[in-house]
Amino acid sequence: MKNIRNFCIIAHIDHGKSTLADRLLDFTGSVTDREKQDQLLDNMDLERERGITIKSHAIQMNYTYEGEEYILNLIDTPGHVDFSYEVSRSIAACEGALLIVDAAQSIQAQTISNLYLALENDLEIIPVLNKVDLPSANPEEVTDDIVNLLGCDPSEVIPASAKTGLGIEDILKAIIERVPAPKGSPDEPLQALVFDSVYNPFRGVETYFRILNGSIKKGDRITFMATGKNYFADEIGTLKLKQEPKKEIHTGDVGYLITGIKDAREVKVGDTITLTDRKSTSAIEGFEEVKPMVFAGIYPVDTEDYEELRASMEKLQLNDASLVFAPESSAALGFGFRCGFLGMLHMEIIQERLEREFDMTVITTVPNVSYHAFNKKNPDQPIIVNNPSDLPDPSGLDRVEEPYIKASIITKSDFVGNVMSLCIEKRGNITNQTYLTPERVELSFDLPLAEIVFDFYDRLKTISKGYASFDYSPIGMRESKLVRVDILLNAQPVDALSALVHFDNAHTIGKKMCEKLKELIPRQQFDIPIQAAIGAKIISRETIKALRKDVTAKCYGGDISRKRKLLEKQKKGKKRMRQIGNVEIPQQAFMAVLKLND
Repeated sequence: MKNIRNFCIIAHIDHGKSTLADRLLDFTGSVTDREKQDQLLDNMDLERERGITIKSHAIQMNYTYEGEEYILNLIDTPGHVDFSYEVSRSIAACEGALLIVDAAQSIQAQTISNLYLALENDLEIIPVLNKVDLPSANPEEVTDDIVNLLGCDPSEVIPASAKTGLGIEDILKAIIERVPAPKGSPDEPLQALVFDSVYNPFRGVETYFRILNGSIKKGDRITFMATGKNYFADEIGTLKLKQEPKKEIHTGDVGYLITGIKDAREVKVGDTITLTDRKSTSAIEGFEEVKPMVFAGIYPVDTEDYEELRASMEKLQLNDASLVFAPESSAALGFGFRCGFLGMLHMEIIQERLEREFDMTVITTVPNVSYHAFNKKNPDQPIIVNNPSDLPDPSGLDRVEEPYIKASIITKSDFVGNVMSLCIEKRGNITNQTYLTPERVELSFDLPLAEIVFDFYDRLKTISKGYASFDYSPIGMRESKLVRVDILLNAQPVDALSALVHFDNAHTIGKKMCEKLKELIPRQQFDIPIQAAIGAKIISRETIKALRKDVTAKCYGGDISRKRKLLEKQKKGKKRMRQIGNVEIPQQAFMAVLKLND
């Protein structure tokens, strides 16, 4: 056990985590020349296309240092704020973390939040200054920033370049010398933490775990403590580039387990595995529950695919434990699911994965956040409003509370004015402003979560020319003046397009939504009125004009009364058509509501 080291790599987006992981694998000889490729651990097509890590990836390396053989278990983690849940799970399975900082971009918001996450779990932090070979790199200044942040010695910061392989040996040396060996007792009953799982269509659920106490042998009868279900360990092994079956895995090591579980709901990330005949008395503590930030409805395009969509979502939830969903139905779209995501990128990725991995074409409704409504009769009992249609009748409503977040934005001092005006436009209050260096400022705001859901991050990147980095944490509910804006098409309310918005913005948003829908909904044979309403009051209206068929074309010359007769006949037909006519809404219309500011 003293020769095992478990560590993860944490950093902001695009600071070189996956490339550094590639170099570590090359250097320790864990991959052959044939297997080498860039972003080796990012095995999803989506990850390669976008150049981002979405899932944490665990891999084992063997390395000989001063004549002794060491086992290094590395977990490469995502950098985007939407996938910070993956990072928290990886950190729970490690004793050390490589904190990577880009020598050209210096410390960003996500670097700081991931660092705090690691410090809360008492991890040994090894700072690495990456990309020192870039012409725009500023190693001395960035090293000072790291020293100020960590309070470490400048000599502890390892200069490296994941592209050229510079400093890789120093990093491995630091991991072995500075990261503590796993604690735990091989003689106690088995306690293993489940930190990830994957669905394999041929073998069922593959569970990834880290053993804290005891050991597990092939064929042992095991129990999952959260569900209380028992299984046989059909196959166990360690995670090399390909899975490597073993007879036994001991304390401190990371491995995988196949038990032939076919039902995705029976494995929960954060659960504790123990032996059935020699049970551990307690489950492993300190695993945080996921808190979804953004809610949206996902519906199958064809209602008959509902059960298939449920099975796909369950398999996807195994692979991504931060996805939360519950069944719901909509008058416009039929049966579907109300899903909770950690952010807009997370929602986009889930939609893409459903289409690619499970061949499910889905309709996503307008995303929103979860509100608390209070009735006058019972002002202390909150009604949770996940969907605008759940909002109680305004006449009996006492107040509505919405979730607020504490946003931390780090930007260059040139863009402070732009960032402030964006946050104030989004109903934010500035709480703090700190100059980290003369060039870089950290701004803290209290913002309503609903305002940052749609386009905040994109606009922040635009106004700061890509230099601002953004991180947030929830700070609870606050009272707010919110109303529900309904969209009526042909006098029929479309519940999937309803939105809860602040009273001051309601008219503007209603008007913009009507204008946007007028562009996107195809013209029919009859006039279609599009209206935005708050309760019974119409606040905006646009009309999609009918496609006119020239019925009088055959009446050349002759009496005007013949033309009138034909036109009157057509008018009656249009009227009847409008009463029974059905307006099809394209998927772009649902998504367009998000891009109202473009």
